[in-house]
Amino acid sequence: MAQHSTHPGGASRVRRRALLGTAVLAVLVALAGLAAYLTREGRSPSDPASPPPSSPTASSSTASSSTAAPSGPHTRPRALPVPPKTHDPITYGKAAAAALWSYDTRAYAQPELRKALRGWLTTESKYADPASVDQAVPSAVLWKEMAANKQVATAKINEGHFPHAFTQALQDDPGAITQAYVYAVTVSGKQSIRWKGSAAGGAESRSTTLAVQCRPNHSCALVGVMPSVAP
Repeated sequence: MAQHSTHPGGASRVRRRALLGTAVLAVLVALAGLAAYLTREGRSPSDPASPPPSSPTASSSTASSSTAAPSGPHTRPRALPVPPKTHDPITYGKAAAAALWSYDTRAYAQPELRKALRGWLTTESKYADPASVDQAVPSAVLWKEMAANKQVATAKINEGHFPHAFTQALQDDPGAITQAYVYAVTVSGKQSIRWKGSAAGGAESRSTTLAVQCRPNHSCALVGVMPSVAP
């Protein structure tokens, strides 16, 4: 749990963490009183806020741009992640997960990556949870050790979808999305890691649930990373 802070702005950070925690509860248990964070199904295709159905291959072009095959010791350094311009929360969620699971210690410093990932966040401070994004970045001490080994991580996204509890809550209250337009998106994939002198590196399956804001007529933005994965 978040600790109380005596620094200016500490209380606001605690409130933002609590706000995202409220969103998590809304997604997982579909509480009607937290409907501002719930999304809706059944809109017509012409509705600009309606996300298209998801599949393992749907909207893969955006996510694939940041999910190349694992980098070897002679591959070109990777650029810092840049958020896509899209109105589809699943497309955005997949791209955000790929960005969170990827890094290149040869190309930039840890503070640069953290700043770049914060650039994915919504500008609405009421909803943005930068602390949850910072936690996805290796610590400065660990980054120094990884940089000494020229460690690189890449991500391959398998699929993204709206969690079941999220869509069920939406069916219960179809108009709930119209306050915050915050969607829950669960993404699964694989993170591959290589380092100096490694022949094959290592890989592991990854999954995460993200909160993504997609207001009508605005590109999507990240709200935060949820502390648990919603199926």
